[in-house]
Amino acid sequence: GVEERFPGRIHPLRHVMMDAQRIMVELGFEEMDSPLVESAFWNMDAMFIPQDHPAREVQDTFYLPGKAVLQDVELVKRVKAMHEHGGKTGSKGFGYEWDPKIAMQLLLRTHTTSTTFREFSKNAKHPQKKFAIGRIFRNEAIDATHLAEFHQVEGFVMGEGLTLRHLMGIIKEFYAKLGLTKIRFKPTYNPYTEPSMEAAAYHPKMGKWIELINSGMFRKESLAPFGISVPVIAWGFGLERLALFMYEKETLKEIMGPDVSVDFIRQYPGTTHELGREKNG
Repeated sequence: GVEERFPGRIHPLRHVMMDAQRIMVELGFEEMDSPLVESAFWNMDAMFIPQDHPAREVQDTFYLPGKAVLQDVELVKRVKAMHEHGGKTGSKGFGYEWDPKIAMQLLLRTHTTSTTFREFSKNAKHPQKKFAIGRIFRNEAIDATHLAEFHQVEGFVMGEGLTLRHLMGIIKEFYAKLGLTKIRFKPTYNPYTEPSMEAAAYHPKMGKWIELINSGMFRKESLAPFGISVPVIAWGFGLERLALFMYEKETLKEIMGPDVSVDFIRQYPGTTHELGREKNG
């Protein structure tokens, strides 16, 4: 008989990544990147997350030894003012004394939003549309829908006159390109966006709604230190959750990590947008 061969395959999760990347580029977005090891300044402070926020606890965040250098002294001053008294935005800030030592803590980034704020510091001109796909780390108990490390897809649009309606339109367009046309939104809370909303998509084969995206409009307190006065709409979603949805799996361990079935990698059906193709004939 003929010897059985197993040629190299692209990992199913990589396919979802490539699809997300392709769709964002089709929608006119440019890709951005940032380091995995981040300072608390970029990961939290620059975004107007208070220094006593529970997300900074060691139960949530992986901290590293050493400390970061906060290079942009003027930006640090503006962020400090924003936290302490709201700067010139009309906000009262948080009303505490901001501590640079906390901002200098090193950590494994907990979201790709740090990429967006680094981008703001390099280029605050509008209009612009950018996205990033990156690995993030959270000190979480592992269960069916949580891992300690996973990937996030991050995007923002900066420009005059943007509203929540534009944000809903982009989210719907993104999902439609994956063949998911039933989308619903609900309000939520984020420290750095207001208003904020979550979006869920209906999976026709699985017959259920799955929450996939967190989004909102950046607060003026998070934009003002970067000299941004126009609206910025933004969103982030877990790539693995989208992959669960696409491959009709029940747990994240079936998508990422050492427990992924080798047979699944060998046999999965092409790329994730098969779902869209079947529907559209």
